[in-house]
Amino acid sequence: MEKYVSAKLHGIRVTDAKLNYHGSITIDADFCRAVGLKPLEYVEIWNKMSGARISTYVLYGGAGSRCCILNGAAARTCQQGDEIIIAGSVFCEVDDIISLKPRVLVFGPENEIIDRISYEVFRRPDGALDMKVNSEVIDNDYGFPASLTAHPGVLLR
Repeated sequence: MEKYVSAKLHGIRVTDAKLNYHGSITIDADFCRAVGLKPLEYVEIWNKMSGARISTYVLYGGAGSRCCILNGAAARTCQQGDEIIIAGSVFCEVDDIISLKPRVLVFGPENEIIDRISYEVFRRPDGALDMKVNSEVIDNDYGFPASLTAHPGVLLR
């Protein structure tokens, strides 16, 4: 068993921080469901503004609210407006991650979804592992090597 990324919310902005609350992160339920994050699932949180890295568990917020609220001690690591990355993980075998195809949402400044990405791990004909990053946005500047990027309707292999 190895640890793999299972889901990611990339560039979501913190909408509030509530120090006097038991620890967790409250995220719009629609966002969670879109990538497969479950209630009470532990996630890693990486603050792009400060570099802080923490882990906590997910609470579903109001569907359609675009909320991302750090609660309890986690509230000390992020300020309202900070851009963060939230990543779920899974322990599994490589063949499981091949079938999972982890999903990623990319967010704009108002927590609107600006791209939907999936990571696709596959075996080449010689059996070696390879991957593609499937994006709905053709001209993105995410830093993925061009050799990994594919778009809807593009044959991956």
